[in-house]
Amino acid sequence: MVGETDNKDKDESRKIAIALIALVLVLGVAILLMLPMLSEIVTVHLSPGLGLKDSAVISFFVTVVIMIVFAITSGDGLLGEIQFILGGFFLFFVIIWLLVAWIF
Repeated sequence: MVGETDNKDKDESRKIAIALIALVLVLGVAILLMLPMLSEIVTVHLSPGLGLKDSAVISFFVTVVIMIVFAITSGDGLLGEIQFILGGFFLFFVIIWLLVAWIF
């Protein structure tokens, strides 16, 4: 009885793992095929403005200031929230970087 349900769970887990691996492979192929088009979009829409290098510097300092404010106001301080601060830093950095390059 226990072995039968265990085998069903293993089969279901294998099917889910195979589906996830196939999904990741299809996503990887789609990204690989879209790279030429994405590079053209980036050069057309992000070149005339501030530029990616200057906006990266600006977004780095803006993100550092935001993360310091978040760490001070969080309550646990910097050490209690470091895993969330690191993830938030990279997410904020990429979003602010691309928005500054796109808008300005």
